[in-house]
Amino acid sequence: MQNQLKKIALEARLRKCENVITLGVKPNFSDYSSENIKMINNAEKIYYPAIFYADLFDAMGKKIFPSVQTYRFAQDKIKQTALFMLLGLPHPKTRTFYGKRQKLSIKHYFDFPFIAKIPRGSAMGRGVFMIKNSEDLFDYTKENHAAYIQEYLPADRDLRVVIIGNRVVHAYWRIAKPGEFRSNIAAGGHIELNNIPKEAIDLALFTAEKAGWNDVGLDIIKSNGKFYVIEANMKYGKEGFKKSGIDYIKLMERMIENGEI
Repeated sequence: MQNQLKKIALEARLRKCENVITLGVKPNFSDYSSENIKMINNAEKIYYPAIFYADLFDAMGKKIFPSVQTYRFAQDKIKQTALFMLLGLPHPKTRTFYGKRQKLSIKHYFDFPFIAKIPRGSAMGRGVFMIKNSEDLFDYTKENHAAYIQEYLPADRDLRVVIIGNRVVHAYWRIAKPGEFRSNIAAGGHIELNNIPKEAIDLALFTAEKAGWNDVGLDIIKSNGKFYVIEANMKYGKEGFKKSGIDYIKLMERMIENGEI
């Protein structure tokens, strides 16, 4: 395929796609060669521009994928929770506490056990804690970060629904290993592909549409007969693709060629 027919990407996500040229993310725009700058300026759309350039391209009116909203909410549970609440989406009771004085009031809002998370930058189940008593709470809050506290919804599994463009490309159950409250694959959970509820799929699609996210793995849990959106993952793993027999690179090549993304 001739270079002029290929799409332009900055981040490495599509580096193996035959219909994409990946230029890399330069810390200074002046670090790009004159040829690369011409390619960027002439491109109708830039794929995976990174958050820094996503905002810049959005400001100048250049199309990007994923959306700038997708980048702005990546790995920020506090902002995601605020958006879920603003949109009226079903989400576990969650509050963020700042500073020593606010952290002392956590037990006024939540009964043990509850979930505590590192609100920014954590992934794959890391930075997620079950708080069973005051000692657990002290160990969590002594770290110098905002306390992100969420009610505990008992369940041995959750759903990961991956949306690319405006459609679900696959979905699967993540089932926790015995004795583990986290269902993340990195925490020992395993994948189950059967009996995916339509209600959860519809909730994921509705959430992504309302939030403006077009490349996201949404985690959904069912508790007491109701589905809740837990969080959004813009840097999702590929285990589910492999288990489903989906070639991620070929999928992205097709979606680009078909104009889906």
